[in-house]
Amino acid sequence: MGRSKGDLVIFVSKRLIQLVAVLFGVVTITFFFTHVAIPNPCYVWSGPRATQATIQQCIDKNDLDKPLFDQYVLYLGKLLSGDWSTSPRGVPVLPTILAAFPETLELVLAALFLMVAVGIPLGVIAANNSGRWSDHLVRTFYLSGWATPTYLGGVVLSIAIGPLVGLPHSGNFGSIPSFPEPFHMSVIDALVSLNFPAVVDAIAHLILPATALAFINLGIATRMTRGSMLEVLPMDYVKTARIKGLSDFWVLYKHALRNSLISTVTVLGITAGSLLSTSVVIEEIFQWPGVGRYAFESIVKYNFNGTIGVVIFFAVGVVVANLIADILYGLLDPRVDWR
Repeated sequence: MGRSKGDLVIFVSKRLIQLVAVLFGVVTITFFFTHVAIPNPCYVWSGPRATQATIQQCIDKNDLDKPLFDQYVLYLGKLLSGDWSTSPRGVPVLPTILAAFPETLELVLAALFLMVAVGIPLGVIAANNSGRWSDHLVRTFYLSGWATPTYLGGVVLSIAIGPLVGLPHSGNFGSIPSFPEPFHMSVIDALVSLNFPAVVDAIAHLILPATALAFINLGIATRMTRGSMLEVLPMDYVKTARIKGLSDFWVLYKHALRNSLISTVTVLGITAGSLLSTSVVIEEIFQWPGVGRYAFESIVKYNFNGTIGVVIFFAVGVVVANLIADILYGLLDPRVDWR
């Protein structure tokens, strides 16, 4: 059954409508959860020495004296008009998130690169040596990543591995002078500025947090590649390639892997969305200046508007990543019907 560009447009339109419904649910749940958990955060925002007049002024400013449902309606109205409100200190939420997002995107892309560069070859090795010691070793490696809590992996890399190999354990730059940051992505900005010492320093600062983020999810790429390769390797065209005398590398990566990447690529697309939420802990551990760190600070400082804003932003990221994964799956496999 053939497909047209119209099918893709209809498919994307349906998913965007679903996105609106998802965002409405996310906003509603997050709003009521934060406001019910702490009904009047003005006592925290105003500080321990605040007078009752100061606290009342905070309550009036944030409409906390109104019924909860009225507060919800007011917040939705602001949100629909593009106003994501401000933090307790009056800093606009949306510009802050947008300014921090490129750094988080750089971290997520670096983690995805490591997952592909390490996870796919390990999956190929495990499948080609199924049942042997190398297969068991690879599975032990990626299962240990799955079993390791996010915070523990980050702390071990930051405190133990980083100093051992001489890598910086913080996302803050040190010895390299400042340079223009048009993209707010340290590696790319350093490359654009042709500041090669800064490029090296930016990559050095990126290695540990990206490794921590990738290690936790490495098993996804490895397991999917291994499973897909095990289905492809017994096929006739792979056996024919071996009979022709082609090298194992050529058979595995040119013939078998090429036809087994559909599932892996789509799963990696979905994983990209989940990496956004995983980055919260990693960014705080490594002091990485992204959305995840802003989310952590918003939670601990009772910044309701910032917390809701980050949740909305992450929800959009997850839905968009899933949409891209579905489109890629349809492009790679013509049998998929978008309608």
